[in-house]
Amino acid sequence: MVKIFLERGDVNPDSLDKEGQTPLSYAAALGHEDVVKILLERGDINPDSSDKDGRTPLSHAATSGHEDVVMILLGREDVAPDSSDKDGQTSLSYAAASGHEGVVKIFLERGDVNPDSSDKDGQTPLSQAAQSGHEGVVKISLERGDVNPNSSDKDGRTPLLYAAAFGHGSVVGVFLKRDDVNPDSSDKDGRTPLLYAAESGHEGVVKILLERGDVNPDLSDGDGQTPLLHAAESGHENVVKILLEREAVNPHPSDKGSRTPLLYAAASGHENVVMIFLERGDVNPDSSDKDGRTPLFYAAASGHENMVKILLERGDVNHDSSDMDGRTPLSGAAGSGHEGIVKMLLERGHVNPDLPDQNGQTPLSHAAESGTEGIVRLLLQREDVNPNSSNNGGRTPLSYAAGSGHEGMVEMLLDRGDANPDSSDKDGRTPLYYAIESGHKGVVKIL
Repeated sequence: MVKIFLERGDVNPDSLDKEGQTPLSYAAALGHEDVVKILLERGDINPDSSDKDGRTPLSHAATSGHEDVVMILLGREDVAPDSSDKDGQTSLSYAAASGHEGVVKIFLERGDVNPDSSDKDGQTPLSQAAQSGHEGVVKISLERGDVNPNSSDKDGRTPLLYAAAFGHGSVVGVFLKRDDVNPDSSDKDGRTPLLYAAESGHEGVVKILLERGDVNPDLSDGDGQTPLLHAAESGHENVVKILLEREAVNPHPSDKGSRTPLLYAAASGHENVVMIFLERGDVNPDSSDKDGRTPLFYAAASGHENMVKILLERGDVNHDSSDMDGRTPLSGAAGSGHEGIVKMLLERGHVNPDLPDQNGQTPLSHAAESGTEGIVRLLLQREDVNPNSSNNGGRTPLSYAAGSGHEGMVEMLLDRGDANPDSSDKDGRTPLYYAIESGHKGVVKIL
């Protein structure tokens, strides 16, 4: 079929599609060796044309692993074997990233191909092979003396780091057998291969790295976060256990925000991880971060009921602690709409249900502002909750409910009998004013 078209005088054999690809590009990418030969026999074909991305027929053939087509193209003097596209990636780079060992060998046997070229992100063919888990390509590349096993990209990430981050244990093992590979190298953010593996939950890789004596299991990154902290935040229970088995690992470190592994696990709702820490005697279950927020506060504000229950059952956790803004776990839960947690906290006799924060807002005020009727109902059932409490701007729960158009909540507050429907804030604005301003006709009618 191709020959029929080529015999005509009105067919351009080197035409471009909208992506800038020629018939030769497609034939090379699909591995049609005979078509490639037919096209290359002509004198009006550019064998090294590049498309809009700067990719040549050789690049496409290498990516797809078509060894015979690669050999045909490399046999020509007018094909550049080491040209790069707009991303700085060469044909070797694509072959390595795709795991085509045969094609990689072909390129590495040539003297005119740079085996350690880097793309615009600074990644080398070795780095890309490691990231994709192509052990064979990694071994082939490392057998050469001119490939740097510790090369780093623009973010400071080495081939080993990529292999660890993506959980390629066998590739990690290949690198760690070498004496010239730094197993504890860190990227620009101060993150090591162990930290990435711990964060992603790659238990096997974590174990392999820890077997080495020159890997610091407690090294923190630029944010002061250790592998243990990352594992706890991500909920990787087994990795947390593996790390805590080592004496060199601090079970209660804090990052730059003074947040601990326990706090992160509680905030993320990882119950099993939290239990691991609570069973230890060297972890403070009530530690606070730089904002004054404890594990209980984060669990309550995030809606993790079981986590809140676990923490409330302990005798060493303050149920009514205030953060730097004066907000308590009850306030955080009420403002976030977590009715079950609010109920649980209210059942505790030593939780103040009407404690205002530094802005003067009580849990009822926060619940009214967020529009959670169930929580407002729970709070209004208590005699120790003031329905007329006002914040520093003079706004009451009724003012917030009216301004947000929560008709049921407005009725609930008015049904108490002691909520002032005509209270005004510091600007003299009443609940009715806010309802009219916001266009809530139903609330206007109720008021």
